[in-house]
Amino acid sequence: MSISSSNIPSVQPVCIVTHPICSEHLTGTSHPECPKRLDAIVESLANAHLMTKDNTILAAQASKAQILTCHTATYYETVENEVKNASPTGNTTLSTGDTQICLQSLNAALYAAGSVVKAIDVVMAKTARTAFCLIRPPGHHAYTNAGGGFCLFNNVAIGARYAQQVYGIKKVLIVDWDVHHGNGTQEIFYNDPSVFYFSTHNSCNYPGTGKAEETGDGDAQGTTLNCPIAPGRKSSEHVKHAFTNQLTAAMSLFRPELVLISAGFDAHYLDPLGGFNLEDQDFADLTQIVKEIAAKYAQGRIVSVLEGGYDVTNGGLASAVKAHVAALAS
Repeated sequence: MSISSSNIPSVQPVCIVTHPICSEHLTGTSHPECPKRLDAIVESLANAHLMTKDNTILAAQASKAQILTCHTATYYETVENEVKNASPTGNTTLSTGDTQICLQSLNAALYAAGSVVKAIDVVMAKTARTAFCLIRPPGHHAYTNAGGGFCLFNNVAIGARYAQQVYGIKKVLIVDWDVHHGNGTQEIFYNDPSVFYFSTHNSCNYPGTGKAEETGDGDAQGTTLNCPIAPGRKSSEHVKHAFTNQLTAAMSLFRPELVLISAGFDAHYLDPLGGFNLEDQDFADLTQIVKEIAAKYAQGRIVSVLEGGYDVTNGGLASAVKAHVAALAS
């Protein structure tokens, strides 16, 4: 992945935040979460003039203190120690399960989280109206004290905490349209009424969480909204209905000041791990619904963060991301 960057001298409709080291997180042979994912997206966005030297920013690493706003020190040390002894090619599995690591995985994960931090800086400074974080490893399956589901640190959760602590944002909406439920994100904020977590996901898929009755605890009751959907030919219809009706209605009460998207593209009909049938235009439509919410309550502020999406062979991932970023920019 070859990237040139700019300081973004004027207001951009969308900026792309990324770092080449995200491609150095290796996951072994034939793993779906691989560096080719980023290569395919960069080529697609560049060819569509949606990723240029004028709207691309290189991230800095997230600090350990920023990671610890969402993860325990013990878990951070687990990642640190296991990466030091990992296979150079990514044939080592993190002890907490389901995540391959190599010698560069910690650095890549710190830059991935740091991309979200940088994107929030850019959007809050109004240098860009929206931002898309082109990163890996993904994050929404990472719990407070464990990684899993290809994830090390919970990038979007770290971004939410950063926005609250640095910019005084009182209410954050996290929209998760990845085909897999973001169990880690839900766990981190399940008792926190200041962060609303909304998820549409395949009810029959990994990790088996995200039931409709999981709605938050204590003062946070009602700030988790899960919409599990059966796989199949009507999945796109049900996803869009959940956004148009349930999410929109919930936000009239919650009124977020910042919107973050866990933007997984494994709900695309070409994805090998999904089971949903969304097309490129569906992702554009979902983006538009989220933009309308952000415009109404959050001064248009959106930071979108790449999660899943694994079809690099047939172009499904690249075309879906292009539709999403084009909608952000429109």
